[in-house]
Amino acid sequence: MDSSPVLDTNTLAETCARLIRDGFSEYDARFDAVTRRARQRFERRDWTGSREDAVERIELYDRCVAETSALLESRLQADAADRGLWSAVRDRYATLIADQLDQELFKTFFNTLTRRFFRTRGVAEDIEFVALDIEPTDRITHPVARHSYAVTDDAAAMFQRVLGDYPFAAPYADAKGDAARIAAALQERLADWGEAGVLGIELLETVFYRERRAYLVGRLFGREQHAPCVIALVNEDVGLRVDAVLCTRQHVAVLFGYTHSYFHADLPTIGDAVVFLRILLPGKPLDEIYTVLGRAKQGKTERYRHFFRYLGDQEQQRLIQAEGERGMVMAVFTLPGYPLVFKLIRDKFAYPKNIAREQVREKYLLVFKHDRVGRLIDAQEYRFLRFPRSQFAPALLDELLGECRESVSLDGDDVVVHHCYVERRLRPLNLYVKEVSEAAALAAVLDYGQAIKDLARSNIFPGDLLLKNFGVTRHGRAIFYDYDELCLVSECRFRALPQPRNEEEEMHHGAWYYVAENDVFPEQFPRFLGLTPEQRAALLDVHGEIFDVAWWQALQARLRAGGYADVPPYPEHTRL
Repeated sequence: MDSSPVLDTNTLAETCARLIRDGFSEYDARFDAVTRRARQRFERRDWTGSREDAVERIELYDRCVAETSALLESRLQADAADRGLWSAVRDRYATLIADQLDQELFKTFFNTLTRRFFRTRGVAEDIEFVALDIEPTDRITHPVARHSYAVTDDAAAMFQRVLGDYPFAAPYADAKGDAARIAAALQERLADWGEAGVLGIELLETVFYRERRAYLVGRLFGREQHAPCVIALVNEDVGLRVDAVLCTRQHVAVLFGYTHSYFHADLPTIGDAVVFLRILLPGKPLDEIYTVLGRAKQGKTERYRHFFRYLGDQEQQRLIQAEGERGMVMAVFTLPGYPLVFKLIRDKFAYPKNIAREQVREKYLLVFKHDRVGRLIDAQEYRFLRFPRSQFAPALLDELLGECRESVSLDGDDVVVHHCYVERRLRPLNLYVKEVSEAAALAAVLDYGQAIKDLARSNIFPGDLLLKNFGVTRHGRAIFYDYDELCLVSECRFRALPQPRNEEEEMHHGAWYYVAENDVFPEQFPRFLGLTPEQRAALLDVHGEIFDVAWWQALQARLRAGGYADVPPYPEHTRL
């Protein structure tokens, strides 16, 4: 028999509110503890440990939610489904966190718990924090901690002071030379700033870490201009070295973009850093900034908030099937005026797809936890989204109700999407190359080849290399986004095409030789890409090795030996 004392509603609400607050605080402390390891990983060049930390931190949120849920269930028992009590808990919780700069993160943690307790479909305004009409950072006026410097006649000396203000256990190999190279690079790249050039620089005190690099993040000031500034550091056998300086919004936006893994930055608070980064990158959505800082759940909340606020203001717009070839595995829809797509797993897959629904989800989970090297789109998983039925184009609704019944249902005047992936909308590469100039198309095809190399060196094989499975960003980068055949390079069996031994084999329709599930024949890739002769010739000339079985086998050998290729997240011309 349970001996727990019976508590009145107010006392129980207070107890649960404190338990949830403490649950998020515990998550936050554990998140910070993992994040702080990044400095030591970088100093010791412990790249394996760094990758393990990235996965551990990603998995931490759900683990902490489960732990807090268990404590709540033990405390609430029969009262766990009492919505009136949960409403009181929410109100008391709001008071407890009112002084927190990052109270939006606390609120999202609370909402996650209520949605799991009540299996909410859509939004439950009586027990959740709901505020589609506000920007969570608008109230934040607290300035993020930063270093400021005035540029004197000797810019190189000033940058040497900058590097000195960010000491590491590993020494700089040539701090004075690095500082001179930074000053020279900025003078050249910002020549249009006039004779005065750079007059000041401010950098966040917190160092940002990801994969094999550390980043000093801030901005430059001229007489009338300003620009973002990111100094990228690498740690090599000889010591630390400045590898690159980024001073354009485009390059910094890609660095902080949705195709890269999340930064590890030991920020005391998040909201003030988000405000600063939005000043650097005014065109970047708020949700993507939260996400790239490792606060993926808050990123999901902001993405939801912004999209449904927009949808509510656009009652005449209809959700439609996304442009591009119809997917065999996923049904994809979008809102024409908004840069997102929603991807739902079909109930049945067309031939020759031979994969189960759960395997598709495992592929997306692999990408979520993997180093995306700027070539895999970050797909966020959502459950139980509620849309007005009236905003679906008839053809789309027929497709979803007919082919995605495991993921979609009707509830009165609403459509409930039980499970989907939401990601940024890109222009399919097979359409893009037909719409742009010959020069732009050729550049995209060559970047497609580079994307395959970058993915391969990070141990990812796309599986299906058709152009339709890649998209093009507004910066012209080729990104892979169709994951149902994706696998690890180390799991593939790369083979040369067998040569026919007789006329019967030579004339045989289809493959006369045995092909196992993981067999890959790189020589065949160019035959199915649909490129013009000029594009194909250029691709073979610049990236011909991706069609050579020996290149793939040598790469496999390096990966199996523990080799980890470095894929710089910025263009070659930004390097020093």
